[in-house]
Amino acid sequence: MRPTTLLGIAFVGLFGFLVVTSFGNQVGGWETFTDAAGASHEVHVVGTWVKDQPSGYDPSSNVFTFVMADTAGTVRQVVYPNPKPANFEDAERVVVQGQMAGDVFEAEHILVKCPSKYNDARSLEAGHPGDVPKGPTPAPVPVTQTSTR
Repeated sequence: MRPTTLLGIAFVGLFGFLVVTSFGNQVGGWETFTDAAGASHEVHVVGTWVKDQPSGYDPSSNVFTFVMADTAGTVRQVVYPNPKPANFEDAERVVVQGQMAGDVFEAEHILVKCPSKYNDARSLEAGHPGDVPKGPTPAPVPVTQTSTR
């Protein structure tokens, strides 16, 4: 083999190794708080914000705290060292990425899943947008030609 071919194969192999090691922790499934308590790495937990529990942002320490219930129903306090994400109150689901520290989940990232404006209840009750109400067909409008001479 030519040296340039070997160099190209080595470069592709190095690139593949870097991709796998860089994104290995990011490519994972959703876990529960119980699974996160036993994990030694960052995890993604999906759940919902428990609105009747205390939550708030402390500007002096730049920390947002709230209570979240995961998909298994386990409820934990989440501490996020940043301001509250935009549209947090409108979120249907919340995805937090981080680690458990005792009974508290320390989030490094928060992703809010807001309801789609295309799937709200009003549009679902109204029917498909392409549905046209059936009724009498309007009479055609007569077209007249005028001379411009």
